[in-house]
Amino acid sequence: MVNVGILGATGMVGQRFIQLLDNHPDFEITALAASSRSAGKRYEDATTWYLDNEMPDSVKDIIVKETDADAMDNDVDIVFSSLPTEFAAKVEKDFARDYVVASNASAHRMKKNIPLVIPEVNPEYLDMIDAQQKENNWDGFIVTNPNCSTIALTLSLKPIVDNFNVDAIRVSTMQAVSGAGYNGVPSMAIVDNLVPYIGSEEEKMESETLHLLGNYDGEKVSNADFKLSASCHRVPVIDGHTEAVFLELDDDFDINDVKEKMANFKALPQKLNLFSAPENPVIVKEEIDRPQPRMDRNAGNGMSVSVGRLRKDQAFDNSFKYVLVGHNTIRGAAGASVLNAELINDKIL
Repeated sequence: MVNVGILGATGMVGQRFIQLLDNHPDFEITALAASSRSAGKRYEDATTWYLDNEMPDSVKDIIVKETDADAMDNDVDIVFSSLPTEFAAKVEKDFARDYVVASNASAHRMKKNIPLVIPEVNPEYLDMIDAQQKENNWDGFIVTNPNCSTIALTLSLKPIVDNFNVDAIRVSTMQAVSGAGYNGVPSMAIVDNLVPYIGSEEEKMESETLHLLGNYDGEKVSNADFKLSASCHRVPVIDGHTEAVFLELDDDFDINDVKEKMANFKALPQKLNLFSAPENPVIVKEEIDRPQPRMDRNAGNGMSVSVGRLRKDQAFDNSFKYVLVGHNTIRGAAGASVLNAELINDKIL
């Protein structure tokens, strides 16, 4: 059993980590860390529980620690980070001196020698870890997962990019309010409304997706060579990001071939039978009105991306379009870090 800690344990993503790690066959939660106002309290007393399942009994009596590497138990092997970006920028480096840091924070994404990983997409980026440890003289290391909307998009694109020559991608998102945290979007701003702006989200989608689908040559990543444009919007849905995706290929294609490649896509986590890996990373829906967030966000225990309305675009040559739904706080956040840690545990630890 691998002992794990959670940084930012009282927040929404921290609670998702607890939910996903409860009764995990490989990981046991032995440490929880949060802000100074929560430190020293029992987790149950320090936390307002936001999720719709009960707080697991296994964490209720754990005494919350300060988010300080020197305060962490020495027998912890992996820490999961759901810290705010500005705080994570320093704290995660402190923890990486001695611990494996599986981070959902954006502070170190796209940094040199710090892998940004989706296990089904680019597991080879973990090869950066040796250089990261040598450069920083760390015994531990940091591995990050991408932005929530990026993960859902990139998972759906991987079987397409692997089998077709893509020229351009355009994506328009309809993103759930939980992506902004419990207090992130005031009710008066989102009820009966749509907000057509999410700070830095479009830039993250455009840069991270090209990075993830690029090529790592052992020293640096070369981005994928197609164009990608994103427009991001907040909608009054609690969980589950929806995205409308438009692709241009360099030649004609059979739309049924596209469907088959997406539906049958499997990768390293499925071959290794990792605990959190969904049987089908991409689920193709044939119903005319699917996917929908309320009905499809929990597919594959929240770790699959559901794709539907997959059809040729009659307005443009060599083009097709589809709609996807992915669970933003499971596959798009805590679940992504957990799957990264499972791959690390299998391949490195």
